[in-house]
Amino acid sequence: MASPATTPPANRVPEGIVAKIKVPATSANLGPGFDCAGIAVGLYDELEIRTTGAGFSAEIEGEGHNYLPTDARHLIITHIRERLSQLGWHLPGLKLKAINRIPHSRGLGSSAAAHIAAALAVKALLPPDCDVTSDHLLQWASEAEGHPDNVAPAVYGGLTFSWHEPAETGKTYHSLKLTPHSQITPVVAIPAKPLSTAAARTLLPATVPYREAVANASRAALLAPAMTTNPEMLLAATEDWLHQQYRAPSMPETLEHVSALRAEGHAAVVSGAGPTLCVFAADTQESDVVVTKLHQRAAKSSQHWDIRILPIATEGATIEVFRP
Repeated sequence: MASPATTPPANRVPEGIVAKIKVPATSANLGPGFDCAGIAVGLYDELEIRTTGAGFSAEIEGEGHNYLPTDARHLIITHIRERLSQLGWHLPGLKLKAINRIPHSRGLGSSAAAHIAAALAVKALLPPDCDVTSDHLLQWASEAEGHPDNVAPAVYGGLTFSWHEPAETGKTYHSLKLTPHSQITPVVAIPAKPLSTAAARTLLPATVPYREAVANASRAALLAPAMTTNPEMLLAATEDWLHQQYRAPSMPETLEHVSALRAEGHAAVVSGAGPTLCVFAADTQESDVVVTKLHQRAAKSSQHWDIRILPIATEGATIEVFRP
């Protein structure tokens, strides 16, 4: 994939550019599709950026308002500046306003959303003839995130399967977008206590038994047809052997709920690295049943669980740009 046209480092981003960005939450892995499968859901972070003559500031509403940096150290500002510098552009100043609705460190793609927002902001600040494509956004955000499973559905929307290939400069990321079955309804249960993705990854083994790898491959092969044309296969298609059982010590209550719901015939999985759980209901009738069961289970818990039906977001991140 070719990079967009670059320019000499003396180029300066002009003042007065305004961009409004909207990025959906995502659920990754979907059971056996570890680090490759993901789906976008209808919960959105919104961002507005405005270029200035000097200085960097961030105004934050919602998630992270009481702990995220509000100066040049803000993750999105940092990534915007770094990418622009790599492309030969100097950004003298930026004001950022963020409405964060995606819960942080819960397995719903908040970090991927931030990286996509930064990539879209770079697209907005470059001249239109630089021709930044969705594939560039996937590459930039996946490089920052380290894997494309959450990034791809946030970029393209819908259901995605992603992979990477080695390249001279690192990895080249690719993704295939599919249209999920119209009746599939994700139901999520978001616990109050967060879990670091990095911490969850430390629990994963360096190797898995061969028979478990074979079993996982067979179920991962079912994901695409189950999610697109045969939702009656969802329970079988979402069975996992690679990561969920190993992460159980970090989120025992989540795995308890997942196991109980699966035993009752519902396609429950850990969302991303957790601790949120997601149930892919085959239709609205099942989603109503799942919501009731989750509320019953949550009532017996020592922590609060936010239970929501989140429709699949068929479109990915969007941007509006206003130039002076």
